[in-house]
Amino acid sequence: MKTGSAQIITFSGIDGAGKTTQIEKLTGNLKSLGFRVARVCFWDDVAVLPDFRAGLSLRAFQRSKRKEPTSLRCDKNVRTWYLTLLRSPFYLLDTFALRRVIAQVRAQHADYVICDRYCYDQIVQIRSHSWAARMFKRFLIALAPAPRFAFILDASPDEAFQRKPEYPLSFMYEYRDAYLALQKMVSQLSVIPAGTPEKVQRQILERVLSHSGMAHDDLKALRVVS
Repeated sequence: MKTGSAQIITFSGIDGAGKTTQIEKLTGNLKSLGFRVARVCFWDDVAVLPDFRAGLSLRAFQRSKRKEPTSLRCDKNVRTWYLTLLRSPFYLLDTFALRRVIAQVRAQHADYVICDRYCYDQIVQIRSHSWAARMFKRFLIALAPAPRFAFILDASPDEAFQRKPEYPLSFMYEYRDAYLALQKMVSQLSVIPAGTPEKVQRQILERVLSHSGMAHDDLKALRVVS
């Protein structure tokens, strides 16, 4: 079964939530069913001047490193007003780049485009709740290609921190809350509750395939790729 235009599937969530694992599993399952799948990594394929931006974060980290253990990266969680102001134009450029990349991938006649992170993962970095910040977030959401399926993989911050101890645990809790609150702004977002990789995998696959015309009995009998 082939779709007329590639459907976008996005994965977002806190570090350590299992996005890479679930993207690989979904890709394998869809390919095994005969679908053509393309993948886009937001930071590698979309982000504008990533090395320069990493340098900005590094300098911000060096200013705040006395406040955090040196084993923590402290780039994503450093969100001073001036760093947010510097990052915001890049968020806009990234969203325009995202439109271009998605258009190019769709021209390759894929059935599904699976995105490892999306503009949503930048929007949650904007801490301000001012009117201007809310309008900017909504503009980015409207500007980005609307995904058919947008998944937030939920996870316990404590367990995610154990898997990827790169950020302070307090930030991980704040980070998770920001993702959950994003549902109020993006109607397409679906939160997948934390569970075993197999359980999460089946939930995602069933949601995707339920819109592809597969019968309910076929979905029940489907053996997912491990």
